Amino acid sequence: MSTSNQPRLSKAERTAQAREQARRIREAQAKKEKRNGRLIRGGVLVAAVVIVAIVALFIVQANRNNEPIADKGPVPANANVYGGSILAANDVVAQAASPGEVDKTALPATPTASASGAATDLGAIGIANSGDGKPVQIVAYIDFICPHCKDFESQFSPLLKQWQDSGKATVEYRPTGLLDFASTTNYSSRAAAAAACVVNASPDKYKPFMDALFAQQPAENGPGLTNDQLKKVATDAGSADISSCVDSKTYRPFVAYTTASAQAHGINGTPTVFVDGQQWTSGAFDAFAQPIIDAKK
Repeated sequence: MSTSNQPRLSKAERTAQAREQARRIREAQAKKEKRNGRLIRGGVLVAAVVIVAIVALFIVQANRNNEPIADKGPVPANANVYGGSILAANDVVAQAASPGEVDKTALPATPTASASGAATDLGAIGIANSGDGKPVQIVAYIDFICPHCKDFESQFSPLLKQWQDSGKATVEYRPTGLLDFASTTNYSSRAAAAAACVVNASPDKYKPFMDALFAQQPAENGPGLTNDQLKKVATDAGSADISSCVDSKTYRPFVAYTTASAQAHGINGTPTVFVDGQQWTSGAFDAFAQPIIDAKK
């Protein structure tokens, strides 16, 4: 049907029509902005609630991780009272029943650090020449958040394993909590305690678990891996479930004791390594250790 017969709108009518259309557009835009404003405010509120919940959870977890640790506690099976587990050929841990319980209050006072940085009274913490006809004793104090420890393992683990597999040496790792100050959750002690859980439950998975912790080493001055992540690292390494052991902090007193014991003998940094009673203090480790290995009768 043609529109030519429809009456033509006057200028005033066209103006009124345009104004009405503009009013409708403004009202629609205002409704849209009001609706979007409610959505934005609602989203911000939800986000704020989520952030508060996350922060609260972090604070609760941090407080739990930083709670005081008992002075007394059990020593894991397959470990000694100095904090070490001994690896021989093929990274096999020397297995033994738990030697009992440790008591941090029985330790001597921490001495003033010596000018040379050398440890003292090593015999009292089981470090000595192993004797003729026996493998060289290598003892390494480590910390799982220590980047230098990771570098040491990365560079020298193949050589250590070569000596182990040939029967020339045993390697005893003593994880510590010396660098707890380098995390917000005492990660060093938590990781060392998790390693104690693994060596107690699955000694054949102790070295794989250690390797995995170094591979996933967190940055210093952060929270480190959570307890749930430590449990997963253990499971992924093939260990039996250590959830109950970690959650109950079974070996945190053990780690506190062995860390304090190391400090009581002048060991305040990691890695600190001894080869048949001699402390490596400078230079290349292989150049230091190889002559001791070669001189063994």
